[in-house]
Amino acid sequence: MSEPASPGQPAVRHANKRGAARLAAVQALYQMDVAGSGVFEITAEYEAFRLGKEVDGALYREADAQWFRAILTGVVENQKTIDPIIRQALTDDWPLSRLDSTLRAILRAGVYELMKREDVPVAVIVTEYVDIAKAFYEEDEPKLVNAVLDRVSRRVRGEGRGKDAS
Repeated sequence: MSEPASPGQPAVRHANKRGAARLAAVQALYQMDVAGSGVFEITAEYEAFRLGKEVDGALYREADAQWFRAILTGVVENQKTIDPIIRQALTDDWPLSRLDSTLRAILRAGVYELMKREDVPVAVIVTEYVDIAKAFYEEDEPKLVNAVLDRVSRRVRGEGRGKDAS
């Protein structure tokens, strides 16, 4: 959504609330993994103190709180299904346990959406999570996210662009 610009001014594009929810969900999943926090505690913290709020001088974008909750609880409730799907999409020399917590959080959230949110196009999900990976990494990790989510999308939805890993 863009607002009309004043003469000589660029259009103002509002932040994608679902994109902000996805980023917050990845951050919350990371925090749960590293600190061992529970889903209800993290959800309450993010909704009360982070989503759309200023934290340590940085303003969190306004996010779709319902989308945030759905991703967070969906990943937690389906993790025993999600992790083996990610393992199958990774190469043998890159087991899930070798990935850092941030990358695991990105992949888990992306795979959850591919599995359970058939109302969202594959391209949107892959692009959003690759963009999140780019916010945290400058090297090969965004490519890894793209490849894994593409492989998973072919397995769970019959959609995707690349070749299956053999």
